[in-house]
Amino acid sequence: MLMSHLGKVEKLNLENLHRHRELDAVCSFIFLKWGAKAFKNLTIVPPGAGIVHQVNLEFLARCVFEDDGVLYPDSVVGTDSHTPMVNGLGVLGWGVGGIEAEAVMLAQPISMVLPDVIGVKLTGKFSPVATATDLVLAVTSALRKKGVVDKFVEFFGPGVATLSITDRATISNMAPEYGATVGFFPMDSNSLDYLRLTGRSEERVSFTEAYLKAQGLLRDYNNQAQDPVFTDVVEINLESIVPALSGPKRPHDYVPLSTMKKDFQTCLESKVGFKGYDIAPAERSRIVEFELEGKKATIGHGSVVIAAITSCTNTSNANVMIAAGILAQKAVAKGLSVQHYIKTSLAPGSGVVTAYLKHSNLLPALEQLGFNVVGYGCTTCIGNSGPLPEPVEAAIQSGDLVACGVLSGNRNFEGRIHPFVRANYLASPPLVVAYAIAGTVNIDFETEPIGTDAEGKPVFLRDVWPSHAEVSEVIAKNVLREMFTEVYGSVTQGTDEWRSLEASSEQLYPWDASSTYIHHPPFFNAMTRDVTPETKIDAAHCLLNLGDSITTDHISPAGNISRKSPAGRYLEARGVAPVDFNSYGARRGNDEVMARGTFANIRLVNKFLTKPGPQTVHVPSGETLDIFDAAAKYQQEQRPLTILAGEMYGSGSSRDWAAKGVWMLGVKFVIAQSYERIHRSNLVLFGVIPLQFKAGQSADSLGLTGKETFSIDITDSKPGQDVVVKVEGGSITEFVTTLRFNTESELTYFRHGGVLNYVIRQKLN
Repeated sequence: MLMSHLGKVEKLNLENLHRHRELDAVCSFIFLKWGAKAFKNLTIVPPGAGIVHQVNLEFLARCVFEDDGVLYPDSVVGTDSHTPMVNGLGVLGWGVGGIEAEAVMLAQPISMVLPDVIGVKLTGKFSPVATATDLVLAVTSALRKKGVVDKFVEFFGPGVATLSITDRATISNMAPEYGATVGFFPMDSNSLDYLRLTGRSEERVSFTEAYLKAQGLLRDYNNQAQDPVFTDVVEINLESIVPALSGPKRPHDYVPLSTMKKDFQTCLESKVGFKGYDIAPAERSRIVEFELEGKKATIGHGSVVIAAITSCTNTSNANVMIAAGILAQKAVAKGLSVQHYIKTSLAPGSGVVTAYLKHSNLLPALEQLGFNVVGYGCTTCIGNSGPLPEPVEAAIQSGDLVACGVLSGNRNFEGRIHPFVRANYLASPPLVVAYAIAGTVNIDFETEPIGTDAEGKPVFLRDVWPSHAEVSEVIAKNVLREMFTEVYGSVTQGTDEWRSLEASSEQLYPWDASSTYIHHPPFFNAMTRDVTPETKIDAAHCLLNLGDSITTDHISPAGNISRKSPAGRYLEARGVAPVDFNSYGARRGNDEVMARGTFANIRLVNKFLTKPGPQTVHVPSGETLDIFDAAAKYQQEQRPLTILAGEMYGSGSSRDWAAKGVWMLGVKFVIAQSYERIHRSNLVLFGVIPLQFKAGQSADSLGLTGKETFSIDITDSKPGQDVVVKVEGGSITEFVTTLRFNTESELTYFRHGGVLNYVIRQKLN
């Protein structure tokens, strides 16, 4: 287990550092240290090693296993949706929810419907200015349009041979964003070279190569005769790839760099939606002045307030990281700088990145522009951007500004990056640096300078953009095998603080009732030895009526806990000062906090209300309440709950609390137009019924307002069958849905109240 690859970007001072070490380590890390003692075959990689997917790529993945003289292909199932990153090395693997992973650790098999396999044929080679980030954003947009949810994607064609392993890993990493279960690149000679570079033994590389050749698994991407037969094929010419971003609210909303300024201005004008903010014409040029650290500054719509080189998607890729460093070095040489109010950060996925940036003397230039190494883990990309300076937040709020974040991550959903930063764009690391220098996304880099040099002459992006040849030369001299062996030689040892932590040796964990980080969960409190399936649900009220693309960040945010939220009130009542609230991600070991944080995203759009926010209407009384409080009231009244939703319900992170929290709120079933794979599975495995509207139908098309009550009966159901939903108090009396239990195993788990209940009963009986 590689633990805690999350990090929070705060102002660096010893008080913050020691406080969070104390809170997280004492309350959460001891629990995991106990687990390493209590369970067999569990090894802990301590916090601070990096992001699990990058560590897997650079160190853990074996490609071919050897067990008592038997060789077989490596594979992995991970508890994070970006597990497919290792597909770029040729290891087949995908992400599952934490609930499903827990079941696997308890000897339960994974069941799935045999997927279609979509081939993506790559031809040509990159233009002089394109990067792997630009390619993956184009792939994400194309495959979302194609529709690859629940499908495998495999890349082939001569274009693949021109891509480095880390380029391929960048593309595989974003499989969840384009909707696929995997984004697979079979192993070739480049894969073997990468194993050598990253410190794997020559013995391992030799038997891996021999095994792959013997099994016909070592690919030559230039040999068309080796191309498999696919369900369908999408073709992409690498020569068509141009610098690009994605945003401002979804990873698949692709924006070529050349049209970025126009696209942002169109977003300001357009009605509120995935590509709109509905800013009145008179307000679009608004400027707000503020003072920070004794210096006056101004920001407006489009001002960059967060610029983060973050996420394993890109920090695992030396091509784009070195490019960012060279761009920074050229910019500093020309006297360019970053405004002091912009929150800049550099959070690599492993210590290897810092090693080669230092060795190449590129780190000082990045640091001069504010891109200091803040740690090794997921930061801004997962929502741990930390607070902005108070004057900046106040300026954004007073002007109702659409402020911007630019990050080299894989997700930019509403409310995820920062609650007050409404527009967030995914971009390559060099573009992150460029936008930090420019200070705004409202710029055309082709015709407008990013700044002026010491002589007052304009400096354009093209003046500092590195060539592929420059990048390749630096990589050849500075990304070295010994860096990997040194960094990973002591990866399981941890820091002095980690080694000093004392954990119980008892077989059962000694729960501390006073802890607000770790709490004994209620998941089995009502469980009986005999199976009593809840297959008939009468008169369920609608807790929320939601639209399309509701992400797991909407359902179970990972970011900061607001003082005004139910979770904030809970913590304050237990003596926790607001400065120590930390984030939902840090407190995910406490069900009381996480239940209160379910649907706590301030950007949640609920059709019951006229403005976004984490509230809903308690239908019987007509009261507008915080969602947790409304759910608690329904539970006190013994009224079951449902949720109505649109397309792509549950997209985003493989966040098991997005299912656990919904269950704790008393939701018995969800009716959506479509589901993302992992979230649907999580709902099933925690005993919540997923129903799907028939094609072409939705809550709106059926005239449902959410004020009705809904009844279902799935007593004698089978996977995929029709389920009639009875409606009272509305314009229709019933409609037909599809039961999204995909296998008999899933149906069995549901009848037990969830997979964990099933496992316990199996052990007892």
